[in-house]
Amino acid sequence: MENTKNMYLELGIDEKVYDFCEDILVGLKERFEGIDANAEFNQLKVLNAMQKNRVSEMHLAGSTGYGYNDDGRDTLEQVYADVFKTEAALVRPQIMCGTHALNVAIAANLRPGDELLSPVGKPYDTMDEIIGIRPSKGSLAEYGISYRQVDLLPDGTFDYDNIAKAINEKTKLVTIQRSKGYATRPTFSVKQIGELIKFVKDIKPDVICMVDNCYGEFVETIEPSELGADMVVGSLIKNPGGGLAPCGGYIAGTKECVEQASFRLSSPGLGKEVGATLGVNQSFYQGLFLSPTVVAGALKGAIFAANVYEKLGYRVVPDGKESRHDIIQSVELKTPEALIAFCKGIQSAAPVDSYVTPEPWAMPGYDADVIMAAGAFVQGSSIELSADGPLKEPYAVYFQGGLTWYHAKFGIMMSLQKMYEAGIVKI
Repeated sequence: MENTKNMYLELGIDEKVYDFCEDILVGLKERFEGIDANAEFNQLKVLNAMQKNRVSEMHLAGSTGYGYNDDGRDTLEQVYADVFKTEAALVRPQIMCGTHALNVAIAANLRPGDELLSPVGKPYDTMDEIIGIRPSKGSLAEYGISYRQVDLLPDGTFDYDNIAKAINEKTKLVTIQRSKGYATRPTFSVKQIGELIKFVKDIKPDVICMVDNCYGEFVETIEPSELGADMVVGSLIKNPGGGLAPCGGYIAGTKECVEQASFRLSSPGLGKEVGATLGVNQSFYQGLFLSPTVVAGALKGAIFAANVYEKLGYRVVPDGKESRHDIIQSVELKTPEALIAFCKGIQSAAPVDSYVTPEPWAMPGYDADVIMAAGAFVQGSSIELSADGPLKEPYAVYFQGGLTWYHAKFGIMMSLQKMYEAGIVKI
């Protein structure tokens, strides 16, 4: 143990910071055991799907050109469908990110004159231009698709009365963002999402319910698709890629919704039949296989972060004792200096580009400068150790990831170290 402590000190952690963090870890053993139990169940779930579909060595090879008859791709999509308990899935490297996956899923299943409803308030910032909240070329608004939202109640729960009023003859698709995005609201549990879907479908049974599942996969032992979601959508450089997928996204759901999405992704008449995998099949399969364990490490890091910063007097969402429904931990740091120092600590803990200093900048799709820290093996991978936040009140940082629990632990300790060095916190 002393050798481990000396290694932390050698890596730049002050002894006061180390001792403060170790004291907090003593009280987290039971929480961590619960996370490991969920990970064990989810590991077996993924393994069962792979064995059921007779995944073999040939499936790990890729295709080129049109990608016709790519059995590895097609089998992987059936594995995803079985894991998420859906009729079909679309899992492709051609899906560039989570935002792209959401755009494909939504735009494919709406037509001019339809209305999109968000019953959970305004979605993540990058959805603004997809919807047309901020005017943009190619937005849903340009195609005559209207948008309506119902804000959450002050306590972060669903406003069922106004949701019922908002559903009308034009409502075709309901989008439910599971995680918080750049907001300090609670993340929704799968149970809460299932209750919301039931409420919506009791009013309008034929409405499509889509869940933005980013950051939530394998956090619980069930997914929203098991409680009525017609589509669940996510990015492979987040949870389900396990840190190995170099790109890609997925859409899992009903056969009709997924087929519509495939025509949007490729072309009418082509759909799922085309799309070369170009050698990524192995990383997609192996990343999915590792994902439950990787997510468990990220969850431990999030809980550790919540308890560290809560003890220092900061507002954290979720708090140190709440149940977890995604891997994101937000900390309201109150000042831009604290936000920047936190992100500098995360960057300095990275295995890649640890010597780089992150700076706020005007990122496309956001309405304020954003600082991002991510020394990742895969660019932008937020299942790897990362932290980011917009430079605006309440100067909240959003911490997530860590391919191993030990790396997530070190990242949080280093974030605290940088704030301690700057005189922002006292220990």
